[in-house]
Amino acid sequence: MFSKGNKPTGTPAPAPAPSSPSMATAPAPASPSAPPKPTASAVPSIISADLKIVGNMQSNGDIQIDGQVEGDVVSRTLTVGEGALVKGSVRGETVRICGQVQGEVNAASVIIAKTARESSDVVHPSLAIEAGAYLEGNIRRMEPNRPTGMTASAPVLKPGEGLGGLGGGGMGGGTKPV
Repeated sequence: MFSKGNKPTGTPAPAPAPSSPSMATAPAPASPSAPPKPTASAVPSIISADLKIVGNMQSNGDIQIDGQVEGDVVSRTLTVGEGALVKGSVRGETVRICGQVQGEVNAASVIIAKTARESSDVVHPSLAIEAGAYLEGNIRRMEPNRPTGMTASAPVLKPGEGLGGLGGGGMGGGTKPV
């Protein structure tokens, strides 16, 4: 067991711990081919079915709501579960609604599942509505290159100009100076 010779043993001795915090080094990466970590968490923040939140929520990552939220929700990706209720506006890059939302939805991509109940306006450049979904409110297409809340406007007609071959009997009742 003890000998004067330095014969190697089967297990290497542990490295000594650094004596001061300034000498500590960062751990080496697990492998050189490992993918880089995303800046936002890959795991969504989950509001469980037995949780009720009163107040606004904001996240740079993903949120999954299965409980109740009374307030506005802003997230990169938001999923409103089948038993969930959100009373407030919802904004994000991608919003999937399977439960109830009572407030405006504003997202680059909106998916309204067949179990969803949306009771307000939806502002989007991309919208999918499954058969059986309940939607009460206005649907407004947002141009992808425009800031949130701005929509494409109709061509402006000058006084005395008509609508070409379409006649002047549209919903506006004629032309108005702008």
